[in-house]
Amino acid sequence: MRDLIGSHDLLLVTLDTLRFDVADELVRAGRTPTLGRVLPGGRWERRHSPASFTYAAHHAFFAGFLPTPTTPGPHERLFAAQFPGSESAGAGTWVFDAPDLPTALRAEGYHTLCLGGVGFFNLRSPLGAVLPGLFAEAYWEPEFGVTAPGCLDAQLDRLAEVVDRTPTDQPLFTFLNVAALHQPNRHYLPGADVDSRASHAAALEYVDSRLDRLFALVTGRGRPALVIMCADHGTAYGEDGHTGHRIGHEVVWTVPYAHFTLHPGDS
Repeated sequence: MRDLIGSHDLLLVTLDTLRFDVADELVRAGRTPTLGRVLPGGRWERRHSPASFTYAAHHAFFAGFLPTPTTPGPHERLFAAQFPGSESAGAGTWVFDAPDLPTALRAEGYHTLCLGGVGFFNLRSPLGAVLPGLFAEAYWEPEFGVTAPGCLDAQLDRLAEVVDRTPTDQPLFTFLNVAALHQPNRHYLPGADVDSRASHAAALEYVDSRLDRLFALVTGRGRPALVIMCADHGTAYGEDGHTGHRIGHEVVWTVPYAHFTLHPGDS
């Protein structure tokens, strides 16, 4: 990643609460064709999240602690905030002297944009303003949130507006937190009156159907883009009696991950 800073736009997408098993099942079955086309080898990588809920996971992500490969490490990180004793920064790691990624990228000339989804990005309280406050420009509205069936469409409308007025000679860092997978998600499954693994899967199909527009907006600026896509954590639907997350269960800790580069015209 250190060789891409300045020449590439950066897109970090967190598919909030997406379980690895559901993501893997759908891409293998051809139910998420856009992801199947862009993921390396057409598959998600199975990784472990550094945290079991949104707030903690994103603090880790912005410091360079993205989900970790499940094989024994240490594993070289894409980017890392500098600190003594780090053992996972390698020759390709972009190491920055700042507390977080948005601050570091602003120092490199990037315009930094946050499009929030779940409540930790809603700007409605001091807590909900912490993570968005790292960015030069941040947005949240109810249409972006967990109860809005068209949440990703609304976020992409806002992204289109920002892209239109951001100079093409300035690199852009877009952070997009997608709320569709988070409970409640029953509205994506016709006739469902409870959230379930099946409605979670239907939510992912909705998200996949909008990704072509996302990628076209990002690459339409004429720059290549490094894309990082992952879940911040998973969620339980009754496994061992558990529902939800912020618990130490396998379905919560295990998440899908991928990074890849898109070029203008790829979408």
